[in-house]
Amino acid sequence: MPPLLRRSPAGRIVNVSSGLGSLTMHSDPSSVVRDVNLLPYNASKTALNAVTVAYAKELAGTSITVNAATPGFCATDLNDRTGDRTPAEGAAVLGDDGPTGAFLAEDGRPPW
Repeated sequence: MPPLLRRSPAGRIVNVSSGLGSLTMHSDPSSVVRDVNLLPYNASKTALNAVTVAYAKELAGTSITVNAATPGFCATDLNDRTGDRTPAEGAAVLGDDGPTGAFLAEDGRPPW
């Protein structure tokens, strides 16, 4: 862990994830992501969620919080700018009293 982050009174690690990394959502036949089978992307976001949990456990009891956040379906080069929100609209800010080890979205906590 970078030394400056460890010395910070309120360090933050926010991993940019996606609902496409949720094993629960991909396993649910009624989920909107069920048929979006982008294997490398989905697998990398699932792995990132696991890294988030591992770092949160490792840094428990410190001033550093670690979370995964999904910005929603943003218009980016990845989807030929077809997303329904801008990257700026997808950006999130966690307050000082925010959780650690969570998967967060604008409307709550998606399932892992």
